[in-house]
Amino acid sequence: MERVLMSKSSAKSTPMTGQGAARIQSAAAKVNGGQVKAGTFAARAQRAAATNQGTPKSSK
Repeated sequence: MERVLMSKSSAKSTPMTGQGAARIQSAAAKVNGGQVKAGTFAARAQRAAATNQGTPKSSK
């Protein structure tokens, strides 16, 4: 199997949307008993969607 690595500059970039992040988070929650842990791909997708939409980050 050949592995192709792309640099960030040559990779096609599509911004994460809220709908896309919600689908990812829903699928992850179904697999993990309703929980989505911090730092997972689903959590990072949700944060990216919020950033792309200009939503302020929550401070904890």
